[in-house]
Amino acid sequence: MKSTGSVFTVILAVTSFARVAIGQTFSTPEQAYASYFEELRVAESQNFDLWDRDMYGPVLLVNPQSREVFANFPDRAGALVRDGDVYHGRLPENININNTMTYWNGVTWAMVMLPLPPYKPDRITLLAHELFHVAQQSLGFKGYSPDNSQLDQKDGRIYLRLELEALRKALEANTYSEMKINLTNAFIFRECRYSIYPQAKFTENLLELNEGLAEYTGFMVSNRSPQEAVYHFEMTINEFVKFPTFVRSFAYETIPAYGYLLQKTDEYWNKDVTEQTNLTDFFIREFGITIPSDFQVVEHSIENRYDGPLIRAEETSRESLRDEQVAKYMDDFIKNPHLVIRFEQRKLTFDPTDVIPLDDKGNVYPNIRVTDIWGILDVHNGALMSPHWDMITVGAPTSNNSGVVSGDGWTLHLTPGYSVVQDPANGNYFLVRQPGSGG
Repeated sequence: MKSTGSVFTVILAVTSFARVAIGQTFSTPEQAYASYFEELRVAESQNFDLWDRDMYGPVLLVNPQSREVFANFPDRAGALVRDGDVYHGRLPENININNTMTYWNGVTWAMVMLPLPPYKPDRITLLAHELFHVAQQSLGFKGYSPDNSQLDQKDGRIYLRLELEALRKALEANTYSEMKINLTNAFIFRECRYSIYPQAKFTENLLELNEGLAEYTGFMVSNRSPQEAVYHFEMTINEFVKFPTFVRSFAYETIPAYGYLLQKTDEYWNKDVTEQTNLTDFFIREFGITIPSDFQVVEHSIENRYDGPLIRAEETSRESLRDEQVAKYMDDFIKNPHLVIRFEQRKLTFDPTDVIPLDDKGNVYPNIRVTDIWGILDVHNGALMSPHWDMITVGAPTSNNSGVVSGDGWTLHLTPGYSVVQDPANGNYFLVRQPGSGG
């Protein structure tokens, strides 16, 4: 994933399965990580034909608490010390920690947060996902990561959940015809979503090309058996629908599942995809699916097969709670005094499973970390990102001393030469820099 992170994969890997590695004991962390790097190297080499290249490369495993790092390659600045087949060191404070592609000390890394999943296929999926992001530009794919606010609205969530239920039944089908019926219904639900939110066909596709292809690649490199594959998708769909929001995480479910079904008849379909491909149209065509012209009428007749009444009831209840939450955030970041921080050279990390659209004001990120020329901002109780990603808003400061400014759920460590001041005209706060200070 890009600098926005891939926390979704880690959450699934750590919490979903309660599966343990069998017969593996290591006396030191370095021995364990050397073994994991080797299994990844082997898996990548075995799947060379997936993209006509071996995508094994530099991986940086990071302990989020201690900032200790373990790598399979040296850095070019000599910060990492070799210990057997592993390189060990510590990540500087100004480098954000996330599952992402990152450039540090002369090397482009696939960064992954520790602990790694104990189950080997989950572990390889996670690591191979991030290695795809390292290679994706050379494969012809830019790292688009658009917001899809429609997936935080009731109808958007309903039709995505119905689509996933139909997709689950397609994966579990015992016959080709049964699979085809459920696949067709999955795309009918998708078309219903697009009929309500026409722009979604474009914005969802951008994220599916980015994160969806990355997760599909990781999944295929993990070499699961057919039984393991179906179980994997059943479990991940179960976990996904519990997430607070779907706006940045849905692609981890859709494209791997559709892609897995398609590769049974077209093993390397992914090599026919380009940055200009619309994956919805591509899959409909490749599966030979016909969407009925009266798909909205058909939808009403089929949704009961996929827990439609339950899903609608749950999403109606959630919508009322969401309205209350949005009203609170409007007070915190728009109506009441607040601090606005403009970006200069931002790098950030956040949890993509928990993003709350705030109408046309941008998105609220409950947990986010930003590094910039002006310092480091840590947020644990919500911050509003502007629609153009050029500034971030937090609540009014309650403390402003010695280069450390803080408020409800956030702390800002300022670079010397920067300060936070209040505008007497409206009571809001903003960041200022003395001439000659900063970068």
